[in-house]
Amino acid sequence: MTGGRSDGILLEKTKKAGCIRLTSSKGKEVNSEYGGGPEGAQALLCGCSFASVFLFSEGGASVISNVVHQLNEEIRDKEIRLIGAEGQQLGIMSSQEALKIADEQGLDLVKISPQAVPPVCKLMNYGKFRFEQSKKEKEARKNQHVVEIKEIRMSPGIDVGDFNTRLKNAQKFLTEGNRVKVSVRFRGREMAHTEIGRELLKKFAEQCAEVATMDKAAKLEGRNMSMFLSPKTGK
Repeated sequence: MTGGRSDGILLEKTKKAGCIRLTSSKGKEVNSEYGGGPEGAQALLCGCSFASVFLFSEGGASVISNVVHQLNEEIRDKEIRLIGAEGQQLGIMSSQEALKIADEQGLDLVKISPQAVPPVCKLMNYGKFRFEQSKKEKEARKNQHVVEIKEIRMSPGIDVGDFNTRLKNAQKFLTEGNRVKVSVRFRGREMAHTEIGRELLKKFAEQCAEVATMDKAAKLEGRNMSMFLSPKTGK
């Protein structure tokens, strides 16, 4: 299973946590217990046409990757357009002729554009392709940042100490890349002096000016006046 083509690999559940079981699509066992982890499992999937890769743990199974390309003998179109391993155009030919070329070069025939007329296929090491794709997806997930909206709440009569504490928290949230909603809650007769809350929010925004921009100005809704701050983007 280190190169060439295979007839497809499916992974079956094994009772041992952290292990996977590899069997071919025809039911022939390839590797009964593989415990090398997701990356190692991908490396074993050389030339598989369709596979669902599961990693089993004590808590159950999780999907690592789904392979959905048609390749090799699965491609039965009368004519296909063939692209070489280096991207060169090899012309229009029968799928049988393209498969023969793949055999001669020790590569896989992979359908990359099934909707084209005729369908477009490419010669490649499919196992290596899937392994590289898995690494790229993993790196993208690692670098992905989910923006959260943090909320800071104040009252019109907040004292200086509490104001500064909330200010520091907001600045921390903003430097971490999150948006911040700053709200002032009015109670009872405080509704007659909403301008105090507006001035408080204005002062708060000015103190955050080095790390934030106001993307939604202060607005009164019911008994709450709120504004939204977003982190400054680098130039």
